[in-house]
Amino acid sequence: MIEPTDLAQLTADGLLPIREVARITGVNAVTLRAWERRYGLIVPLRTAKGHRLYDDTHIERIRDIVTWLNRGVAVSQIKTLLGTSTPPELPQQNQWSALLEELLQAIDRFSERQLDDTFNRAVALYPPRTLFQHLLQPLLEALERRWQGQYGASLERVLFHSWLRSKLGSRIYFNKRQQAGRPLLLVNLDQDSFTPGLWLSAWLVSSTDCPVEVIEWPVPLNELSLAGERIRPRAVLLYASNSLPGLCLQRDLPRLLEQSAAPLFMTGPAVHIHAPVLQGQRGLTLAHDSLSALQCLQHAGLLPGSEGGAA
Repeated sequence: MIEPTDLAQLTADGLLPIREVARITGVNAVTLRAWERRYGLIVPLRTAKGHRLYDDTHIERIRDIVTWLNRGVAVSQIKTLLGTSTPPELPQQNQWSALLEELLQAIDRFSERQLDDTFNRAVALYPPRTLFQHLLQPLLEALERRWQGQYGASLERVLFHSWLRSKLGSRIYFNKRQQAGRPLLLVNLDQDSFTPGLWLSAWLVSSTDCPVEVIEWPVPLNELSLAGERIRPRAVLLYASNSLPGLCLQRDLPRLLEQSAAPLFMTGPAVHIHAPVLQGQRGLTLAHDSLSALQCLQHAGLLPGSEGGAA
């Protein structure tokens, strides 16, 4: 334990508090604490008052842990692998396969409690981006295949979507209460009552310490300029799962691009559907999925922790 308690001075000396480390690495504070307490993966320094402090070696270790997680290694097996570069012989069913099967079984049983328990356990141990890439995206793809022509698919879809919206919405709201600065405005272009990709995109952005405002229900694109004037977002991310009307592509979207003071991005399956038309829209940045949209926003310096990050 170190004696100084002046956190500002310690930060100046190159030691960072847990919130700043979470912002830099993308691994939230809850997960960092779990890695420390359950598995001894990170041993931060402590002030006399018990505040955790991290240096450059801690940050490098956190990034190494994320690398192993992305290779399919269970968090409980990572400690012995740190400092090596050769992945172990992985079992055919790694931890992602096991978690995916647990979620699918819970959905099949309409068991909200089992869904909660599995999801909460995963969220506590894995960073949002890793969780999205290796668990949630494969889950949505598996469910879309499963729901094709299956009896009871409509009921299963509604119950799962209600649960997912509640889980992600509550986390986004909680994060927003802790965050400051201009928000990212995320806009739904679909007519559907719930679009999983929209909320997953919002959750990923929210996990970077950026407040998010979600326009969940479809609104005329010509009214978004009003939202821009009042909310003053750092950027606008449009999400579309389905084919867009010709009028939207030919008139409304170009007009929005002319009027918007904030940078405009678009993601979702519609980016593939309308690729030739959308690629010709000047000032519109395209991303094929939620994770690539997050990366585009970071590359543009519009999220905390990225080069030139917005405030």
